[in-house]
Amino acid sequence: MSQDNTDTQKRTRLNKLQKKLRRETGRAIADFNMISEGDKVMVCLSGGKDSYTMLEILRNLQHSAPVNFELVAVNLDQKQPGFPEHILPEYLEKEGVAYHILEKDTYSIVKEKVPEGKTTCGLCSRLRRGSLYGFAEEIGANKIALGHHRDDIVETLFLNMFYGGKMKAMPPKLRSDDNRNVVIRPLAYCREKDIIEFSALKEYPIIPCNLCGSQKNLQRQVIKDMLQQWDKQQPGRIENIFAAVQNIAPSQLADTRLFDFENLEQGQQRGGEQAHRLDVMNLFA
Repeated sequence: MSQDNTDTQKRTRLNKLQKKLRRETGRAIADFNMISEGDKVMVCLSGGKDSYTMLEILRNLQHSAPVNFELVAVNLDQKQPGFPEHILPEYLEKEGVAYHILEKDTYSIVKEKVPEGKTTCGLCSRLRRGSLYGFAEEIGANKIALGHHRDDIVETLFLNMFYGGKMKAMPPKLRSDDNRNVVIRPLAYCREKDIIEFSALKEYPIIPCNLCGSQKNLQRQVIKDMLQQWDKQQPGRIENIFAAVQNIAPSQLADTRLFDFENLEQGQQRGGEQAHRLDVMNLFA
């Protein structure tokens, strides 16, 4: 096959993926009212495939959206040894994207607090989230965009069930615990395998997350491997699981905070449509 044909096929595939990701992102934004007129959206850019893709698709949608909104990219430099500090500024300047690099030495805190051999992701994530939430206020951003996709949401559901005893995932949109920030996940409807392929075709300058080193037995990786195996054995299963996250029947579960089992005999239970109007998003906070 000639180089010209290869390049044409690559462009065709890239365009097809971009349209798909754009359509799914636009649908998620509309379904959950993620972005409104005049919003300033802080796009959290880690240097990984997900955040690069999110920034690309949001910039693309910005040109055709029915509302005007501002985007600003923010990267948290956690001071990991060997972190390539030049990569993101060079990329963002080349693309003409407004950005900030926030420097916080969370690496030292994580290494100090977490015993050798233990998983660092939990503490690292909390420290990163706290730093970014505070910085959003400083720059006047009223929305914080994170790059979690559909697979992340499904994985989190099983993580919480298997290891935490909770029916809980990631909502596409939420208000932070301190009520000062609104977090959105525009890629909530996008599959990871599409993002992987899109990122490879775009040839993004990926920065790997190696703060935690090699942790092959991470609980999330165990869940990811399980779901990937299911997807091979029965295509469509992941889609059905995600659909279930959006189709909750509180009366068919066993949480007395969400359904009035106590008064069931008296016909006073909150059933049917009333049950669905309860704050079931608490399941996924």
